[in-house]
Amino acid sequence: MRYVVAVAETGGFTRAAERCHVVQSALSHQIARLEKELGARLFDRTSRSVRLTAAGEAFVPVARQALAAAERARAEVEAATGEVRGRLAIGAISTVGAVNLARELGAFRAAYPKVRVSLRMDMSDGLIERVRQGALDVAFVGLVPGARTAGVREKVLARGELVAVVPPEHPLAGREWTTLARVARETFVDYAAGSAARRQREEVFRAAGLTAEVAYEVTTVEFLAELVREGLGIGMVPEVFARRLAGLRIVRVRPAPARTERVVWSALGASPAAAAFLARVGVEVGT
Repeated sequence: MRYVVAVAETGGFTRAAERCHVVQSALSHQIARLEKELGARLFDRTSRSVRLTAAGEAFVPVARQALAAAERARAEVEAATGEVRGRLAIGAISTVGAVNLARELGAFRAAYPKVRVSLRMDMSDGLIERVRQGALDVAFVGLVPGARTAGVREKVLARGELVAVVPPEHPLAGREWTTLARVARETFVDYAAGSAARRQREEVFRAAGLTAEVAYEVTTVEFLAELVREGLGIGMVPEVFARRLAGLRIVRVRPAPARTERVVWSALGASPAAAAFLARVGVEVGT
């Protein structure tokens, strides 16, 4: 199962073998044995690519969960002997504001040196799905206040508003606040359509009967800020994070789009390492 997941995540047998520290022939042989046992091919192989079959798409999420459960069992035994070990895979959006993630990661590593810590940055929807699948232990996400997160546990860490960010020469730059109808006339730099970050703005626009022209779609707030600095459009970002974006002016908007910043973890409960990390950020959970 570990080999199959590695091939699915790396996109190739050679890279998967390198990740798993085995020779490619051994990895290929074990996957072939598994396919024979299952009675189905998990990968379509060509000279240029390796892709999951329908059977592979069904197998990989369950395999991730099984591997996570095995890792969890080992970690529980180690924690019972008084030592927190194992892995801690954390995910986060680029606009985390409720916690100083870099500082908390540094302090956690110092306190628990035998835990293998990793960090993945992504959009909220992708992070939540990876927590569901067991690929991540904990994720920090941003969602509209009424959004529900099925298949995971969660806690709201902070509530806030989005503000408009504009370049210094923009007509709105000198204003403390403006209306939603006024910013709706602008060209927008925004996140991908359908993403949780995009929905935070769109829901309040929709409620007001407004639409916006999105000319540039991005995946990180840093690139959003770069495009806004160049005068290509305006953006809307969490107020707590907007103050970190040098060279831009903040304009409050009424009515303002709202968001909740949340931390999510496995519906099965937190592993010892995850529980220790969550406790550091003020979230007490049962394992």
